[in-house]
Amino acid sequence: MEEEIALFPLQAALFPEGRLALRIFEPRYLDLIGRCEREGRPFGVVQLIEGGEVRRLDAAAGDGSFARERFHEIGTLAHIESVGREQPGLLQIRCRGGARFRLASSSCLPHGLWMGQGMLLEPDLAVPVPGDLDRTSHLLQALLHTLEQGAAAQDLPLQPPYRWDDCGWLANRWAELLPLPAAERQQLMQLDNPLLRLELIADQLEKLGVR
Repeated sequence: MEEEIALFPLQAALFPEGRLALRIFEPRYLDLIGRCEREGRPFGVVQLIEGGEVRRLDAAAGDGSFARERFHEIGTLAHIESVGREQPGLLQIRCRGGARFRLASSSCLPHGLWMGQGMLLEPDLAVPVPGDLDRTSHLLQALLHTLEQGAAAQDLPLQPPYRWDDCGWLANRWAELLPLPAAERQQLMQLDNPLLRLELIADQLEKLGVR
């Protein structure tokens, strides 16, 4: 069954259980976050194909219209965990990735906020990490240990619960950390097969010489 989702197009993909920090100052998104906070609802993060994260006039058109924004049809729900109000008109929020969704349609409201009609996708099946991919788990645990030496726990890119023996969780965390092109990160997020996703991550680690 389709449901209405308020959309937040970004230059990056959000993965289920991933962490996202945003600095909100545009009126369209201040309104969005305010409504989501009041109603206890998530919003949808979709990765941009065209356009920027901040709404701008289309200089080439010269008619006062805004630059075009296009985004992928598969995105991830973002659940707000905390909202900081440093000053009027500025919010600092932290979110956690929830379910993925596929948009059937989307439309832009007069003040620039995108709304979509979409269906939630099934979560990853729990698939144990096979022996030939164990190294991806060991490397990520070693990386977390290194990061813990210089950062506050709440600021770490990896947050519990840790599922070191789960292909989907492990692949998603690597996909967030590796220096991948935006298109490749989106493709990994869209993959329904968690084992294949981790195999592709292992290939990337090999290419990058991560040992």
